[in-house]
Amino acid sequence: MTGITDFGELRRAMAENSEEPEGPARNARAEQLLAEAEKLDVPLAVIEALGHQLKVYNYSSEKDKMFVPFARLLRMWDERPEDFDEYEVHSLHWVFKWVSSGMLGQPHIPLASIEKWLGEMEHRYRLAGHSERAVRSAEFSVASHVGDLARAERAYSAWLAADRDTMADCHACELHTQGEWQVQRERDGEALELWGPVLEGEFTCAHEPHTVLASSLAPLLRLGRAEEARANHLRGFRLVRPMESMRGAYADHVEFCALSGNEARGLELLAERPAYFTDSGNPRSALDFLSVVALLMDRLTDLGLGDQEVPGPAGRTWTAGELAVHARAEALSLAARFDGRNGTKHIGDTARARMDQRPLVERLPLGVRSAARPVAAPVPSAAAPEAVPEKDLTALLAEARRLSDTLQPHAVEAWLAVSRAAEGVELSARDRAEIADHQAMDRGPEGIALFERAAELFAEAGDPGEALAARARGAYVRALTGEVDEALVAIGTPYDEVLALYSQDGTGVRQTAAVLMSRARILMRRVHGESPDDSPGPEALASAEAAVREVLALVEGHTGDDVRLAARGAEGHAMLAELAVRTGDLETAVRLFSKASTAFVAAGLPWFAVEYEARLAGLAHHLGDITEAERALRAALEHGGPYLEAPGRAQLHLQLAEVLGGRGRSEEAAEHALEAAHWSDEAGEGPTLGAWARHQLGGFLLRQGRWAEAAEVLESALPDLSAETHGDGAVVQTQWWLGDCLSELGEHRAAAERRLQAAEIARHWPEQNDHATLAHLAAESLGHADLPAEADRAYERAGDLWRTLGNVHGLVRSLRARAWLALRADRGLDRAKELMAGAVEECEAALLVTDDQEARQRLTGELGHTHRQFGELLARSVAEEAEDTAIRAAFEDALAETAESVTVFAALGEGAVHTRTAAELAAGWLEADLSRSADAAARARGVLKAYEGADDGDETVRSRRAEAGQLLQLMEEQKDK
Repeated sequence: MTGITDFGELRRAMAENSEEPEGPARNARAEQLLAEAEKLDVPLAVIEALGHQLKVYNYSSEKDKMFVPFARLLRMWDERPEDFDEYEVHSLHWVFKWVSSGMLGQPHIPLASIEKWLGEMEHRYRLAGHSERAVRSAEFSVASHVGDLARAERAYSAWLAADRDTMADCHACELHTQGEWQVQRERDGEALELWGPVLEGEFTCAHEPHTVLASSLAPLLRLGRAEEARANHLRGFRLVRPMESMRGAYADHVEFCALSGNEARGLELLAERPAYFTDSGNPRSALDFLSVVALLMDRLTDLGLGDQEVPGPAGRTWTAGELAVHARAEALSLAARFDGRNGTKHIGDTARARMDQRPLVERLPLGVRSAARPVAAPVPSAAAPEAVPEKDLTALLAEARRLSDTLQPHAVEAWLAVSRAAEGVELSARDRAEIADHQAMDRGPEGIALFERAAELFAEAGDPGEALAARARGAYVRALTGEVDEALVAIGTPYDEVLALYSQDGTGVRQTAAVLMSRARILMRRVHGESPDDSPGPEALASAEAAVREVLALVEGHTGDDVRLAARGAEGHAMLAELAVRTGDLETAVRLFSKASTAFVAAGLPWFAVEYEARLAGLAHHLGDITEAERALRAALEHGGPYLEAPGRAQLHLQLAEVLGGRGRSEEAAEHALEAAHWSDEAGEGPTLGAWARHQLGGFLLRQGRWAEAAEVLESALPDLSAETHGDGAVVQTQWWLGDCLSELGEHRAAAERRLQAAEIARHWPEQNDHATLAHLAAESLGHADLPAEADRAYERAGDLWRTLGNVHGLVRSLRARAWLALRADRGLDRAKELMAGAVEECEAALLVTDDQEARQRLTGELGHTHRQFGELLARSVAEEAEDTAIRAAFEDALAETAESVTVFAALGEGAVHTRTAAELAAGWLEADLSRSADAAARARGVLKAYEGADDGDETVRSRRAEAGQLLQLMEEQKDK
């Protein structure tokens, strides 16, 4: 390392090191800088280097190192206070608080020493003339730490009663500590009320709202405010993630995962911070972290996942069960050290209570990319099944028949239970037929032979109609495997025989309808088997329609309370709807799907209506009936209830989210996109459907201005989004949205990276407007990130694209932006003036060739803004310490451009009154600076005249009047002198 030769260089180096990420590397650099400071033979340099070292230690995992530099600083103060400047005197007293709280977190420091230190702090603050507020706050911290509730209450009251002064913690930090006390006293609602101003952004600091967001999670869950907890987790975790010193807040986020059914995400968080298991510089935060590790591992063990491999301390592999034991033992060992030092059981009791918590929410969807909840594999039993008493088998049979007769969702499972219970039991042919029939249904294509066996048993039981129905079901399953022609041959005999049997009263409507419906289904398979690019042949359509209508004619008037027959009728209407879709008669299809859904619901079978409501929604959307599409999707979700499988539930929520989003209802759309992401993960479709749901969710959150949540969701979507699966448009849009979020969050370098990545993809598109826009936005971000050279190149790229596209407005704005960058850069004023003049020329040239009146209005406005910015640039180009002649010349040039902008805006009439008056006032202030009082006053009067009779409720009107009055008053005062 090159040696530092002067104090200024040292200060620059310390400022640069302060901007580095927290951690050992920054601490090591601070130690090097102290060594360099000691070589300068400047006492203040050493003082500042010690203060810098103390600060970086405090905000790191090596918090225990801060006591040595502080002791040295205090000794230097006592020996030579004159070496300290005003700022360092303030800093010395300020860090007393850090040292006090830091001692509490180190169990090897005796409590008596801490109490002595508290007295020293009080003494020194009194000598310096500071309020008691910071001292009483420190006393409160000691009392609450050891569990002395009475003393803590007294100190808390004294703290709040004392005057705020320059030694008091910032409002955000004070409110955080006050809220934590309310939580400790089991007053969650009061805590959240105290934290409100921090959570809402009214009070912030370097570590807030980071810690308040983390601290709020468990209280919100306990109060049933899960939606807020999820939002605070997403907002807060991205703040905490890069800050090594915030292990305690990080632990709060892991705890949230354990309490909200997000165990998989909790494991991901642990994997991100392996050093947190072993960092020893802050034992108090280590206790917090190990306590929630034990909580999470116990939760996994309770779920039957004790043998699952999990992240843990380096050097070996860990299972959840092993880490649960290890983390608990380490946490309790640390707690015992604190309690031994404190002479109480408070820390140990608190740690045990934290580790022993139970989940507060079964599963709270977060929207971010995560594995599905871990599920333990079933443990096979080696024991033989016990014999089932006959009366139990009779009950199982009765229940299975009830469920299947009424088409309940779990009928197949009920028959499987009967089958298991019937092993080794003598049954009637009828019973065996029903068991075989339902086993065949469960096995799909592998059950075709079983349908034949069921038919034989039904015939043996004296039910030829049911035997034919079983054979018909077998034929339909054959069609499902693609053997449609073979299925049609197979259904022929059962069809003919059942009609003959029915005509002779040899079987009932139910059995006959079963055969006819199987035949109709097979014929529908033939329709669907046609090429998707072609309409099905007329013969196929006519055969299918005739078969469906035959079913409907049979069951009409016979349904009554027979759920099966009602279902046949409803399915028949749905089939006719499908045929209408095939022929392009969408209005008829909508009516028939609606009829089918209504019939299923009326029959007490709403879960069968789900598919048809979903089809109805798609058709309605296609026909432009968005209201009906929304209704149908909501109905599908309602009808499906608990019986909807995860993939279907995800699809429905996602479709509803898109419909609602299209209607501008982003808040509700976000709720459904969140559900879609959750159910996609549960279905194992996180990388496909889940990524699209997260893409949509991020967009809906962005529309609501929930930038941090949106950024977290969009970042989690990107790894799974691909051009092949989702289209490169989705990838670009996600990067674009993410760039917007990061820009709003002040993360400008990251925003630029995202926008440039999106621009690189869009560069290859035939239409280049998105490419140009993204390049322009990236340039803005690079400028805000204080990367002027990179920003200028990006603006130049955007400008070239705007020129190619014929977009004068984009080109002019890129030139103006480059002018401002040039003013900041080495090229200076001449290049800035050249670029701004180029912007003026582009506007004027476009006006010469544009006949469209609306376009001319917009270009004129652009020209006015360009002259106005040219004036501002010229006015700011001269330094305050420049000679009067240089200042006057710059202001004269600025006034000329600003006056020109007034003229241009005036040409636009009343529609541009606000922009004109703003330019008038800017010109007036320049004239005031040039000692042209009369001209400046005239400008002010002109602005006041422009707003005569204007609505005073308009904020812009009030602002312009106030500024004009201020300028006029100042000019009149100067005239009187």
